[in-house]
Amino acid sequence: METGEPVGSRTIAKCADLNLSSATIRNEMSDLEEMGYIIQPHTSAGRIPSDKGYRFYVDMMLENKEREVTDMREVLVEKADKLESMLKQMAKLLASNTNYTSMVTKPHYNRTVVKFLQLSEFDETKLLMVIMLEGNVVKNRIMDTRRTLNKEMVLKLNIVLNTFLQGLGLESINMDIIQKLKSQAGEYADLVTTILDEIADAIKEEEEPEIYTSGATNILKYPELTDGDKASELLYTFEEKKLLSQFITDKCKDEEERGIQVYIGNETPIESMRDCSVVTATYELSEGVYGKVGIVGPKRMDYEKVVKTLQNLMVQLDHIFKDEQNE
Repeated sequence: METGEPVGSRTIAKCADLNLSSATIRNEMSDLEEMGYIIQPHTSAGRIPSDKGYRFYVDMMLENKEREVTDMREVLVEKADKLESMLKQMAKLLASNTNYTSMVTKPHYNRTVVKFLQLSEFDETKLLMVIMLEGNVVKNRIMDTRRTLNKEMVLKLNIVLNTFLQGLGLESINMDIIQKLKSQAGEYADLVTTILDEIADAIKEEEEPEIYTSGATNILKYPELTDGDKASELLYTFEEKKLLSQFITDKCKDEEERGIQVYIGNETPIESMRDCSVVTATYELSEGVYGKVGIVGPKRMDYEKVVKTLQNLMVQLDHIFKDEQNE
């Protein structure tokens, strides 16, 4: 594959680190030749793979790659489940310890990029696409191709997609790249559009922070937050979460907002929380992967206790995440 030249038994004995003699390798080559996996271009020459040999190599390579992705996906799902449980428990403990309302976001990258793509045959007219994003986040998509794709085309699409898209975020996938992808895909150019749409959905899904809240009913303990419709509006904000999501996303993007921050009354952009104070802290799962922890209460909240609670929590999380990375 590197030189295009036939390979002899001595070359394999020296370079392949098999600890086998040239005679043993020649015997193996003879068997492989009888089986049709390699051929000898002319007498006394080395061997080269036949079409059957290349097919065996490619099939095994794809099978191994799919197994690697599956194994990694299982590990990541297990870790994600553990992390989700821990963050939910964290929200409950914060609400219980402070008597205020807590919110915790799942970690996410400020810029989500594609690390790896793998297309596999699902059935005759369907493809399974595994998308690995920055932070080793794995997304699965099943696509209807409306026609049969042979293994050679699936392999070609895998190579082309990874060549052009690895390391790119949505903002970097421009028309020039799309046209090159479609040109390489030939008669399957329309499939490229479907693939790119699925990638875009996966990235947007990952960039939308998931928020866990706890202790929303604690606000009912403070009369200044229960006048008129204030309580119902606040409860709706914590239940619906869209405004919270936007607020948290904006704060995660701003590096100056990553320490412990206090937002009092009108400093909070959410209308229903103008009579509240919000104290936030940022935790870092790994380089570039951030999440937010927040505590919401009345303006007369015990700021000293809340800030100390968050500071202690950040120290504990730092130890937890470092231990996870060292495992």
